[in-house]
Amino acid sequence: MPAQPSARAGQADIVIAGGGPVGLMLACELRLGGTDPVVLERLPGINETPKGNGLVGQIVPVLDYRGLLDRLRQEATFAGPVPRLSFGPLQLDFSRLGTSPVHILTVPQRRLEQVLEARLTDLGGTVRRGHELTALSPDDDAVTLDVRGPGGGYRLRARYLVGCDGAHSLVRKQAGIGFPGTTSPEISRIGQVRLPTAKLTRRGGVVKVPGLGRLTLLGQVRTPRGTYALAPLTALDKNAAAGVFIVYTSEDDPAADLSAPMTLGELRASARRVLGGDLPMTDPQRLTRLVGNTRQADRYQAGRILLAGDAAHVFAVSLNAGLIDAVNLGWKLAAQAQRRAPDGLLESYHAERHLAGQHAILHTRAQHALTTIGQGGTGEPAEVSPEGAEALRELFGDVLQHPEPLQHIRELLRQPGQLRHIGELIEGSDIRYPPPAGNAQPHPLIGKLAPDLLLESRHGRTRVAELMHAGQAVLLDLTADSAVAQATADQAGLITVIAARCLTEPAPAAALLIRPDGHVAWAAGPGTPDPAAGLTTALRTWFSPRTPPQTRH
Repeated sequence: MPAQPSARAGQADIVIAGGGPVGLMLACELRLGGTDPVVLERLPGINETPKGNGLVGQIVPVLDYRGLLDRLRQEATFAGPVPRLSFGPLQLDFSRLGTSPVHILTVPQRRLEQVLEARLTDLGGTVRRGHELTALSPDDDAVTLDVRGPGGGYRLRARYLVGCDGAHSLVRKQAGIGFPGTTSPEISRIGQVRLPTAKLTRRGGVVKVPGLGRLTLLGQVRTPRGTYALAPLTALDKNAAAGVFIVYTSEDDPAADLSAPMTLGELRASARRVLGGDLPMTDPQRLTRLVGNTRQADRYQAGRILLAGDAAHVFAVSLNAGLIDAVNLGWKLAAQAQRRAPDGLLESYHAERHLAGQHAILHTRAQHALTTIGQGGTGEPAEVSPEGAEALRELFGDVLQHPEPLQHIRELLRQPGQLRHIGELIEGSDIRYPPPAGNAQPHPLIGKLAPDLLLESRHGRTRVAELMHAGQAVLLDLTADSAVAQATADQAGLITVIAARCLTEPAPAAALLIRPDGHVAWAAGPGTPDPAAGLTTALRTWFSPRTPPQTRH
């Protein structure tokens, strides 16, 4: 029976279903864009159950571009470029490259959500906690929403609805959007538990357990029966108690009862199978069982309904990608809701982020395939799934033709160029958003995240990251005579124009037009005879509506 209208019934330009990290990030972006979204979250407060423990990839510099990284750094045990990282069973040593291409931020997910909600409050936004979307019905003009809240049911009419409601998204299902992908027989189990017999070594990196010997920390380790990982919680959360560890196991377990609640006994049994001996554990604070799922919505937009985060994609790095979904979508949807968006702007969200999701799935499948090869011991290609084999071929060529693929890949990764390529794939910095139809992209920075250049303007020294805190488009003129800034006099109000001297050498461009999400929309190469050439087209493509905004009545 449809919900009956109540005092909370009404209309909204934008409704976000889901107030987790992606929904909160999107709400902040929409507030920066000048809109006031309604955020519906079924939980009464931020979930204190330990979940994710950090972020990996381009989302870390993106948070810096929003002024959020300094807030999160206070709670993090590490923030910045990481010298080493595992890629499936392989350890990648980025210290050989001078500067690591991969950023990480080790911060508990609950703290991330707290910082994002505080930021939303600073921007004047709120979350309707305890309010759950139960049904939706789209038409040409709006989406009708049935909501169940603490005071009963009510109905909302939203011009746009964004589903940030997780892998089992009601929004995606009721919008009729497909969610193709694969489910593997592999079961992953994660526990936050106390290991009473485990002793950390002085140098770290190893823990001693009676009966098991020395076990490696902070990285996935293959055994003949599966994969395990151990991490002291103090390495991930500054406020954690000593002796508490994150225990991870992954194995093929067709007999697992996925309908039963996860128990400490189940984690113990899995660890015993994978490690070949008992790992004593007590005091479970978190127990989670995951099925190897890799899925992506076939479209991120269906009319007035959009998807972001796990509602749009599920894979190993979904949260990292989901937060960038929110930054990409926010400014576009705000412009669309305010009727100031050029034609095709909102549609570019699917084109750009679906591509990014495909790239993330590629390296997720490749890592799983590498782990499978390693577990097999012989390196036989027949052990790899068709999807994994295709991912490996795309990354490493016809690597499965070699008798020992894993060893061959290790040899390839001794090459700095190949190592940097894999690092950029993990980071997401290898992605270059496709140009709008009919627009050429001669400059290599166009479609990529703007580099964080050190600048000097008449107001003093600054960085590109600091210029992006307000979430507005920026035209950065680095020419000696400010020729590009002068050419945009008739575009007042669309963008913020900054004339500066580039202190980062060599300057990668004479001028950059940076979108609100930090990506480069247009660039002029150094020494270009007409540095403003093509700028007017770029401004019209991304920021200038084809028709004047209409007055709402």
